[in-house]
Amino acid sequence: MAAPRFSIVTPVYETPADVLWLAIESVLSQTFGDWELCLVDDRSPSARVRELLDECAAMDPRVRVEHRAENGGIVAASNTALAMATGEFVALLDHDDRLHPDALALVHEALLGDPEGDYVYTDEDKMTAKGQHAGPFLKPDWSPERMRTQMYTCHLSVLRRSLVEEVGGFDPDCEGAQDWDLVLKVTERARAVLHVPRILYHWRGIEGSTAAAVEEGGGEAAKPWAFEAGARAIAAHCERTGVQATVARDPGDPGVYHLNPALREEPLVSIVVPTNGQKREVRYQQVTLVGHCVRSIVADSTYRNFEIVVVADEGTPAEALDELEAAAGDRLRVVPYDRPFSFAEKINVGAVHSHGEHLLLLNDDIEVGTPNWIERMVMYSSLEGIGAVGGLLLLEDGRIQHAGVGFEGGLPGHPYYGYPRDVPGYANAVRIARDLLAVTGACLMTRRDLFEEVGGLSTIFPVNYNDVDYCLKQVERDRRVVYDPDLVMTHFESSSRSSDVAEWEKAQLLHRWVGLTTGNRFGNPYLKNEIPRAASAFLWAKRRKVRPRKRRPAAARA
Repeated sequence: MAAPRFSIVTPVYETPADVLWLAIESVLSQTFGDWELCLVDDRSPSARVRELLDECAAMDPRVRVEHRAENGGIVAASNTALAMATGEFVALLDHDDRLHPDALALVHEALLGDPEGDYVYTDEDKMTAKGQHAGPFLKPDWSPERMRTQMYTCHLSVLRRSLVEEVGGFDPDCEGAQDWDLVLKVTERARAVLHVPRILYHWRGIEGSTAAAVEEGGGEAAKPWAFEAGARAIAAHCERTGVQATVARDPGDPGVYHLNPALREEPLVSIVVPTNGQKREVRYQQVTLVGHCVRSIVADSTYRNFEIVVVADEGTPAEALDELEAAAGDRLRVVPYDRPFSFAEKINVGAVHSHGEHLLLLNDDIEVGTPNWIERMVMYSSLEGIGAVGGLLLLEDGRIQHAGVGFEGGLPGHPYYGYPRDVPGYANAVRIARDLLAVTGACLMTRRDLFEEVGGLSTIFPVNYNDVDYCLKQVERDRRVVYDPDLVMTHFESSSRSSDVAEWEKAQLLHRWVGLTTGNRFGNPYLKNEIPRAASAFLWAKRRKVRPRKRRPAAARA
């Protein structure tokens, strides 16, 4: 007999019989029938669990059951289930959750579309104890940076079995975060990671589960060790992949993690700052913006190996240049610029006159808010496969100015502009590191070799969109653009130039990039400005004719 397409592995321990039956029934009701269900009872105290599992195995030969002689915990039970699996792919189903009837069918379709897919994940929602759907999680396409700070792929996860076995299955050292650890290991080797943007998994929030609200006895209060195991899984992943970072848990949200730079060396960073020496009021005091910016860099940065290349318009006041020299000393190089304003060209000119391995594009109206901001950028910029990195920019009053660039209708925007600093964003989007199509050039780092490879900033966008265009050129070359929420700067927004975007600029960007920006891979078809569309609440609804319900086993009816 040929091996099945999918082996669904489900460790079981003392699950309420009616809930366990609904989980099993959701597999029996799949519209795609090439599966096996590997159920492992981790020596539940209740005889009713054993009876229900045995009765289900008698109902359908694809249901396979094993009873462990001793209780070993979720990792041991999961590895037992994995050892039973014969399928090409392993699908992970918790004993109290449910699959959408089309879950396996749609995953199968995705794999047919890309035979190199080694890991597939889907969107999900939560179910209350009464079976009501809530909290849809509409996910982006694959984002390695997000995966290091949030276990966002979670359910449904489907992994190529040969790779699962190659990495050693579930790790006992990561008990409670064993799925996260396994996905990190598999995706380090995966040829392709696929995302099915549809809610195909229903995570049941019963009392004591991590899916339940804190006030219902869930979250960290239910399984504190799981969140500590998450930090260990990320740290081990960073060690394997060369990410120079340590891991810290978020003090306010147990599901959010932070990477802190632990650089082994400090390569030269060239900070390129275009300016015309404009003055404005900052915190009730008249200042020269570029002088304020440079003083902030020198005084507040913990990274020491940097140079500052200021590209100054011909009319820049002499006193502004004197102020720069006094602040930066021999770190400073002033490059004169005597042509009509072009941010793109000024950056390119500054890059030519710089020497650093990394280029840091910086507006002259920026103030340092995070002392290790350069370390944070180098931590990402040094990684192979990353084309640009930016951070969280705040307005003078502390509200959000920039938390990454989003796209609607192919055009860029700032989804959380004007929101309070402490807003988490949809699914913690503001709080976590993640991959995006673009970040703002007001504070952007890239490696010099990548900058030169794509010809720097495109001068066909002299004022607006040159930063977006640059990021998209990197994405087009299969490089990632990273938003780091822990890199916080203040941006005295558009102090030197108008923020208005001309229609010809929009048309030009669309003409060049509409194929990449429409259907933003780091958004979701059912999100608009990072807010779920009205239809998303019904994504769990069945698309096809429902098969007749299976007869409930006697052990589940009692």
